[in-house]
Amino acid sequence: MKTKNILFLSNGHGEDTHNCQIIKAFIKISSDTTISAMPIVGAGNSYKNLGIPIICPTANMPSGGFFYLNPLLLFKDLRQGLISLTWRQLQIVRQFAKNCDLVMATGDIVVAAIAYWTKLPYVVFLSADSSYYEGRINLGLILPKLLNNSRCLKVFVRDALTATDLNRQGIKKAEFVGTPVMDNLISTGKDLQLKPGLFTIGILPGSRLPEADRNLSLLLKLVREIVKVMGENVCQFRVAAVPILISELEAFAENSAGIVTSENWQYQAGKLTFLTEEYSIEVICYEDAFADILQQSNLVIGMAGTAIEQAVGLGKPVITIPGEGPSFTYRFAEAQTRLLGCSVQVIGKQAANSFLLQEAAQKVKEILADKEYLEACIRNGIQRMGRPGGSEKIADYLMQYLILNTKKNATENSL
Repeated sequence: MKTKNILFLSNGHGEDTHNCQIIKAFIKISSDTTISAMPIVGAGNSYKNLGIPIICPTANMPSGGFFYLNPLLLFKDLRQGLISLTWRQLQIVRQFAKNCDLVMATGDIVVAAIAYWTKLPYVVFLSADSSYYEGRINLGLILPKLLNNSRCLKVFVRDALTATDLNRQGIKKAEFVGTPVMDNLISTGKDLQLKPGLFTIGILPGSRLPEADRNLSLLLKLVREIVKVMGENVCQFRVAAVPILISELEAFAENSAGIVTSENWQYQAGKLTFLTEEYSIEVICYEDAFADILQQSNLVIGMAGTAIEQAVGLGKPVITIPGEGPSFTYRFAEAQTRLLGCSVQVIGKQAANSFLLQEAAQKVKEILADKEYLEACIRNGIQRMGRPGGSEKIADYLMQYLILNTKKNATENSL
């Protein structure tokens, strides 16, 4: 029997993560299917870490795919060769697709259009759109044609409200089966060195440098304000960092630069410490304990996208503060609150200053004492992100299509 080939398309770090969870689930049920990937935005490190071949050249653009938040970033992308890169990607995808059987596209109208352009059957996970943003998705003129095309087999969406909305707008094949990124949150048993009886606060600075470095610096200022408000030995802090951010901290420590000097933090062997005559703070950083930190946290402070969604899905209350960007600005943070509901509270409408950090710290204290609100966050998380299992259901749909298509071809060849 001829080996089947699936091409996974995505246009963003979060979309890469969704696809990789689907791929993991698919590999468990199929050992004779070749899987390839094309991340339109970024380097596709999630695919690389999973050992999935990337078929086209990639690049990290200045906007990180968030140029819609600031048009000036689009010009920076254009100067860095966005048009030529995109054209090369499209040409290679079109050629590569000739040897594929199915396309799985995760993201927005861009990847849906590329999937259509391949002339192959395709499945879309419309991860970038939700009816929670505006109450009703504005599909425009092109997207409905892409989703209702006969080659579009299925449209998976990110929440039940969106599925209902799209069904009413004539996209009958839209369905919500769960959010794939909720399937990679199983605790590994990592020892987080937690002390009993203290609140645990998870810190999510994001994954893209140099922004994540700036975000961490701002979040550490918030940590200091939290300790001032709540007192010493009330909270313990754990950072879920990407490996490259840990490397940055180590380099700063060696060169007496960055956070280590500008904010008077000391870093050694994964621990950030801050000492004054009034109090001391210890913040422990991990690069391999994301799920463990989220599971163990009573509250999360963060400046991230997908990671914040995952925290909400686990029922955690989240405090966010706007940064300088390019991705986590007030505009992004405000939209995130509409997407994720009551679980997320953004403090301030500008890059956080000392007054906003004090306000955020006070809000942390209020939330940790509000049992009714904490219970509401658990209910809201299930409503907004769904229960685990979405990856398996999407993977099973892909597998069933390939099986049926194989049988159909075999029948046609025998006639």
